[in-house]
Amino acid sequence: MTDTASPDLNVRRDGHVAVLEIDRPPANHFDRALISALADALEGLQSDGRTRAAVLCSSGKHFCAGANFASLPDGDDRTAESRRLYAEALRLFHVRIPVIAAVQGAAIGGGLGLACAADFRVATPDSVFQANFARLGFHQGFGLSVTLPRIVGPQKALDLLSTARRVRGEEAAVLGLADRVVPSGTERDAALAWAAEIAACAPLAVRSIRATLRSGLPEAVGQALEHEVTEQARLWETEDGREGVAAGLERREPRFTGR
Repeated sequence: MTDTASPDLNVRRDGHVAVLEIDRPPANHFDRALISALADALEGLQSDGRTRAAVLCSSGKHFCAGANFASLPDGDDRTAESRRLYAEALRLFHVRIPVIAAVQGAAIGGGLGLACAADFRVATPDSVFQANFARLGFHQGFGLSVTLPRIVGPQKALDLLSTARRVRGEEAAVLGLADRVVPSGTERDAALAWAAEIAACAPLAVRSIRATLRSGLPEAVGQALEHEVTEQARLWETEDGREGVAAGLERREPRFTGR
């Protein structure tokens, strides 16, 4: 069965497994409307009485390159819009069904945050994970202050956030950021097979187990999102914040001054 949740989000259900495909290639940048549509779709699936697991994937070359800064407003309007976006993002952490992210290409910035909102991540040797915020001159967002340390540990999270370095699939698996690494082009099939394994188990037991292991996560992410957006707003107004975003849009090396 195929549904269209929004112009940029396709939802397909096959038995007890749902596939949610972001369709904004090649970079699959998100905005508030897309995250809201994704949350709406997942909430609907968890309530339909049939869906036991979901696969989150994207069309085109990359999983998700985060927000498109070229389309965001400036100043107070950017902060207000970020708060609205994060309010929608928080809904993802309240979803009760397991979600597996099939990560092809890049999961960068907020796109990494989206991947880390899922329960599991399937990658390929060509997948790229990057928390690039320090290269953009501002604080991490999308709940990564909580999710990344939970997934890879505090020290490794600090390394990834402080250096903003790119991590490919095999290293991501060593770090624990990728749960499985499969040949390029097979990540979606592997995620679907994994979701089918989960869906074959007792659904009430799976939800109970998941709720226990993720206990406190939505609340912790909610607190983190408020801190993240406050720090982002402060740093966007610095010279380094403006330089980092400009350099990213212009595809050049940033020249930071510490101001």
